[in-house]
Amino acid sequence: MEKSETKAPAAGPTLNEMQHLKIYNKQDVLSLTKLRRFETKLGERLQVIHDVAEMENSISGSSAKYVLFGIPEDLGAKGNLGIGGTDTLWIPFLQSFLNVQSNDFLDGNEILLIGHFDFGDIQYLIDTTAKSDDEKIEAYRHAVNSIDDEVEHLVKIITEAKKIPVVIGGGHNNSYPLIKGAAKGWHKAGVLPLAQINCINLDAHADYRPMEGRHSGNAFRYAEEDGYLQKYCVIGLHENYLPQNIWIDIVNNPFIDCITFEDIFVHEKRTFLQSVAHATGFTEDTLTGIDIDLDSIQNTLSSAMTPVGITPVQARQYVSFTAADSKPAYFYICEGATRLNDGRTDATSGKLISYLVSDFIKANSV
Repeated sequence: MEKSETKAPAAGPTLNEMQHLKIYNKQDVLSLTKLRRFETKLGERLQVIHDVAEMENSISGSSAKYVLFGIPEDLGAKGNLGIGGTDTLWIPFLQSFLNVQSNDFLDGNEILLIGHFDFGDIQYLIDTTAKSDDEKIEAYRHAVNSIDDEVEHLVKIITEAKKIPVVIGGGHNNSYPLIKGAAKGWHKAGVLPLAQINCINLDAHADYRPMEGRHSGNAFRYAEEDGYLQKYCVIGLHENYLPQNIWIDIVNNPFIDCITFEDIFVHEKRTFLQSVAHATGFTEDTLTGIDIDLDSIQNTLSSAMTPVGITPVQARQYVSFTAADSKPAYFYICEGATRLNDGRTDATSGKLISYLVSDFIKANSV
């Protein structure tokens, strides 16, 4: 549902429905790009919005196939009783991605970089007014509804123009507005007969918790209940972190499938790539959102960091395979961080997801 609010004073005028969206100009992009003689970086090649007041026309009129933006927030993760820090990944990612070489493998001109959402004012309001931990949790969950509305609106604009959103950052709560916005947009564009899409998720968790208020652990439950998610397949689910009630819901639902981490790597019932191929086959009947939660990758800083997980190379294989073997409705990387609220840091996370985004665009463009 789209809301109407006042415009943000920062970054020039934006659409009323997205008051927290900060739109970049070319100078913003070049300020993060290290120019070097005899070389061309992605930051020099990718496209930006030239007229903020005409953002929808800029997106639809762009020759780019992919539209990139960030959601650096951790309200959803905190609302799920998680560790904050998923708001720290966007800028380190950009610093890495903009300095990737533009060459025959990846040009950059097929990408339109919009900017990022900044929900810092909501975070500040909650942190300064909530009187107890329980009140904070409820406030975080309520705030996620505002994030949902703005993200959904932007994704709908992008997909209505028949372009693929590439989205970085924040908690897995954002899959709900991504699914909802993409389903609506692709439907309005005439690509889908119904406003419904499928989703493949590489994740240690199902994020299918009960509808107890919006947070990073129940995006797919809300998307299914609201009718925007048709089929859902999770790869690499950790049996140790799968609540029994959710497991029962999954096995009793013919539209949900999962392959556990243990079945792949401990019991070796399928190889990893066989599991990914199973997921693309399960969801091949329509457009499919492609998600990767960084807590599935071993020793990668995230809100639910794990010592047992897939390797970064396997994550790249997953992205490349799904991008080539499905019809992507969007691509989303979430839950990563370069600094968690408990003090842990990892400066390499931004570069890791820069590889993943590059892999997606290369494989989908072939």
